[in-house]
Amino acid sequence: MKIGVISADSASESRVALTPDAVKKLRKLGFDVVVQSGAGEAAYYADELYQAAGADIAMSSTEVVTQSQIITTVHDLPAATTDSLTSGQVIVGMLDPYRNTQLDTYAAKGATAFAMELLPRTLSRAQNMDVLSSQANLAGYKAVLLAANEYSRPFPMFMTSAGTVKPAKVVILGVGVAGLQAIATAKRLGAVVEASDLRPAAKEQVESLGGKWLDVPMSADEAQKAKATGGYAWTPSEQYIKDQAAVVDKALTNADIVITTAQIPGRQAPRLVHGATIAKMKAGSVLIDMAAGTGGNVEGSLPDQTITTDNGVRIVGAANIPSMLAAQSSDLYANNLVNFITTLLAPSTDEASVDKLALNLDMADEIQGALAVTHEGQLRLAKR
Repeated sequence: MKIGVISADSASESRVALTPDAVKKLRKLGFDVVVQSGAGEAAYYADELYQAAGADIAMSSTEVVTQSQIITTVHDLPAATTDSLTSGQVIVGMLDPYRNTQLDTYAAKGATAFAMELLPRTLSRAQNMDVLSSQANLAGYKAVLLAANEYSRPFPMFMTSAGTVKPAKVVILGVGVAGLQAIATAKRLGAVVEASDLRPAAKEQVESLGGKWLDVPMSADEAQKAKATGGYAWTPSEQYIKDQAAVVDKALTNADIVITTAQIPGRQAPRLVHGATIAKMKAGSVLIDMAAGTGGNVEGSLPDQTITTDNGVRIVGAANIPSMLAAQSSDLYANNLVNFITTLLAPSTDEASVDKLALNLDMADEIQGALAVTHEGQLRLAKR
């Protein structure tokens, strides 16, 4: 059975789905692997490294698709390759399913497409397949470094003969995996950090990292609802939204650095920072919008662009931060994919079949069933 690796079809994407180390692991499992020439180049993995790991090199993405039963990708397949798909093939990647315009094509071709973003993250056996967490961890770290590079002052406090340099004030909005890593990184650099999130339970996590929790008054009913749904699925009251806006407005007015991380799969990113608040911020302050690629948390942010407002605030639309750490991001992503692909294998029933790999696509399995957006000619994606 052959696994294919497609080169990213985007000027803003440097990651690769499988690394040479991942190829070695798959070869030990009995897979053959074919890699599109140049697929790993932007992540510093040359074709020669893949060949040394036991992979074949194909000259085009179409050639990879026609040879492979399982096709791995970072994002969606290039549109030009979909005509070459055949029934029974498997596609694995971060397919952005709620915005993907090719799912009907995959279903019509009889391909099974697994969108790794849909992984049930509460399952303990799924943790080593969690692409969102592995990529968000790196993104949270790098976001702080981007902010430090844009900011015209240092992060830590300095005591000098010419006077004292005050530490930077950093505000993190959204305390998921990326937000927590951003807090930890900013603290390591010596900043004073504040953070806010819809989930009351995040307060303990923020404080454990040395951050200050931006408290928003919440009714007992809202607190219970937030706890029951994990924070992201509940709709706050109008009063809570007003109170949150007031707290955020005050914090951002005094902030030097603001990093926003809030994204909701299948929906536009929530607007957390409005123009009226930006107008009150200090000249030279920096906003890093990690949700710029899905609508943006910050009013006026644009994907992959840096804008300076009339009052001197720099807004960085950081749409794909993991790609900036392509080598490490690819390593982690490839490990996630290998761990998932191994769950697709049917168990060997006798000694004669040990060397013959077979797939067991089981939509009743809680992981496969959650990730499969097309299977056996059907579109399986639940509406949101």
